[in-house]
Amino acid sequence: MMPLSIPHNIFKQKLLGPKCQIGLWSALGSSISTELCAAGDFDWLLIDAEHGVNDVHSVLPQLQAIAAYKAQAVVRLPDGDPALIKRYLDIGAQSLMIPMVESADQAKALAAAAAYPPDGIRGIATMTRAARWSRMPDYIARARDEICLIAQIESATGVENIDTIAATPGIDALLMGPADLAATMGMPGQANHPAIWDRIWHCLDRAKAAGKPAGIFVLDETLAQECIQRGFAFVAVGADAILLSRAVDALRQRFS
Repeated sequence: MMPLSIPHNIFKQKLLGPKCQIGLWSALGSSISTELCAAGDFDWLLIDAEHGVNDVHSVLPQLQAIAAYKAQAVVRLPDGDPALIKRYLDIGAQSLMIPMVESADQAKALAAAAAYPPDGIRGIATMTRAARWSRMPDYIARARDEICLIAQIESATGVENIDTIAATPGIDALLMGPADLAATMGMPGQANHPAIWDRIWHCLDRAKAAGKPAGIFVLDETLAQECIQRGFAFVAVGADAILLSRAVDALRQRFS
C-alpha cells in the first residue's frame, strides 16, 4: 500500500487569491444538516463549537460529511485552550478559528499550540484521523503548512492591538466579530451601528497592511456585499439555524 499524503488546505490557499470566499455558518450540531449545507456550493462552512451544542465528538462526523463536497471546513473552538486545539487538529480539522483574541501574546500562544516542537508545543501523535492512522509519513513535517489559524478580533481591546496581532507569525488570517465588538464598546445589540463599522473597516485596512486575509460573518446582505467589494477575503453570509427558523416562520405565516 502506498503512503498517503497530507491533504492540501484549499481554503488557506484560496484566501491569498483575488476572489472572496463565500461561507455559511453551521451551528445545529447535526452531520445531516451540515452535509445538506455543504452540498449548497459554498466555498467554506464554519462548524461552530464556541456557541451551541458542538464538541469534539459531534464535530468529527461533520468534518467527514463535508469532505465529500467542494466546501472547505473551518472549525471555531470555544477558546484557545492548547489541549482543545490539539484535539481538533488530531481529528482532521485543518482550519481553526479562535474567538476573542486580544493581544500579541495570546496570538503567539495560539500559534505555538498549532505547531509541533521545536516551533510550538503541539503533542505528537500519528494514530489519528489527521495522519490517517499513521499512513502519512510526512504528516509531522508538513502539518503546520496546511493549518490555517484564524484569530477572531471581536473586542475593543482586540481592535486596539490589531497591528501586533496581525503581525504575529503563525496567525494566518483574522476574522472580525461585529456583535461582540459592539458589546465591548458599550453598544450591545447594535452590531450594524456606523461606529462599529468604522472599527471594522479600520481592522480590514490594518489586516491588509499586514498582508493577512480578513474575514467576517454578517447577515445583512447589503453590508455583506460591501464587505466583499472592500476586499474581505472570506465572508459568511448566513447560518443554518437562522435560515431554518426564517423558513419555518415564513411558511407558518402563509397559513395563518
